[in-house]
Amino acid sequence: MALSVATSGSGITIVRVEGQLIVGNRQELKALVTESLDRGGRKFLIDCTDTGYIDSSGLGALVTIAKKVREHGGEIRLAGLNEDLRSLFTLTKLDSLFEIGETVEQTLADF
Repeated sequence: MALSVATSGSGITIVRVEGQLIVGNRQELKALVTESLDRGGRKFLIDCTDTGYIDSSGLGALVTIAKKVREHGGEIRLAGLNEDLRSLFTLTKLDSLFEIGETVEQTLADF
C-alpha cells in the first residue's frame, strides 16, 4: 500500500490509499490521520479510487479513525470505492457511518 496526502484549497486533507488496506499497513493510515489532527486538520477525505481491497483490520482502522476525527470535532468522508468495496461497506453497514461519494471531485464539492 502507498499513502499520499494533499490538502485541497479549502483545507480538506485528502489521503489517497493505493493498493490494499490490510493488517500489515493499517497503522500507517492511523498515524497519518492522527498527525494531521494534531496539526489542526478537521476535514478528511479518504480517496479509495486506487484501493483494491480492504480486510477486516483495515475496516477497523477506518472506524477508529472516524471516531477519533469526530471526537476532535472533525468530519471524514470516503470517495472512489469500487463496486466490491461499496458492497463490503453496505454488507457491514459501514455505509451508515461514512458519507461515501462517487468521485473525489464530487465529494470535495459536497464537503
